[in-house]
Amino acid sequence: MYTARHAALAALLFISCVGAADTAPTSLERLDGSHISLMDADAFARKTLADAHVMGAEIAVVQDGKLAWSAAYGLRSQNPDLAMDTGTTTWAASLTKAVFSTYVMSLVQQGKFDLDKPVVQQLPQPLDHYAHYQGIASELVKDPRWNKVTPRMLLSHSSGLANFTFLEPDHKLHLHFTPGSDFKYSGDGINLVQFLVERQQGKPLDQLMQEALFAPLGMTQTSLVYRPEFAADVADRFDLQGKFLAKTRRADPRGAGSMTSSASDLARFDIALLDGRILDPETRQAMLTPVLAIHSIHQFPAPRDAGSSQEAAKVGLAYGVGWGLLTRTPYGTAFFKEGHGDGAQNYMICFPGKQTCMILLTNSDNGELAFRPLLEKILGDGVTPWEWECYTPTCIVASRPYQ
Repeated sequence: MYTARHAALAALLFISCVGAADTAPTSLERLDGSHISLMDADAFARKTLADAHVMGAEIAVVQDGKLAWSAAYGLRSQNPDLAMDTGTTTWAASLTKAVFSTYVMSLVQQGKFDLDKPVVQQLPQPLDHYAHYQGIASELVKDPRWNKVTPRMLLSHSSGLANFTFLEPDHKLHLHFTPGSDFKYSGDGINLVQFLVERQQGKPLDQLMQEALFAPLGMTQTSLVYRPEFAADVADRFDLQGKFLAKTRRADPRGAGSMTSSASDLARFDIALLDGRILDPETRQAMLTPVLAIHSIHQFPAPRDAGSSQEAAKVGLAYGVGWGLLTRTPYGTAFFKEGHGDGAQNYMICFPGKQTCMILLTNSDNGELAFRPLLEKILGDGVTPWEWECYTPTCIVASRPYQ
């Protein structure tokens, strides 16, 4: 649990983290042009995280395409207590999907990958003939709609696949609607694109992304698999009561969610994406162009969610290639991604017109309780679709598998 002792550690960290920013400003400019001092931002963050009982957290803010502020709070592990810092390797969970999709777009830019050629035409054999998909794809390949599924649909969560097969009654892959016609979040869809990429590029995904993204950008605390050099500064994960859940030691690379990273590294990624060092402007625009509009009340709707969301309509909620999109805000368009996992709750949003991003990483199941107040107070973000993201207290409590 986040305690006064953790806050004291965080206060010490704050001094060094601000100095690590490119220009070490004394205040941040919110999206509406108003300012908040770094002292006030730090004090608010410390109190908000303490009130939400978040074990540890990293925050980074990019402005004008540069790191403007970063800070860390609480603990990365206990027994002994070790403080979180802005370079702590933390499980990024589904933030992986957006970073992986950006890598895929770099292959598209090089003419090495086709987003719109159906998957069945990119594989020499039916999907259920491959070892990984034997037993789970037998029904899928019989469905004539499967012949229409493309990587673009898979990366935009519009293929019709469920999130993961373990959520299906028979634990097999199925299409739930006509591909391309609706939104249904699917980790299995992302992992299927990974399967295609690895076959075509001839290397495992962790090696491909290390060579193409992480090493060139100096993202030394980022990987799709655990590396021994992370041992000195890696975050364990904690539950709602602040009890230890697990160590972060991912061994199997997964485009849908195995990445570990830090706030500092993700700031490097965002800055490089904004300034054209990862994708050229045309390719980035293609990635961030809506594939389909979203009207659902929640990202993971329950049966009671039937109907359309006024919140989604107001901000022009949509999905592009691997990124959620806000197409109508007072601050221009925005792209975002969240990450949910056991003992890891994360969020990242960027407003390219303002060259502004905010990154939130936590090693606590309580992390999401802090997201809305932190984004609203520090960034002036009143446009993230809070209910759709399930970042309201009522929705967070209702979605918890245990109390």
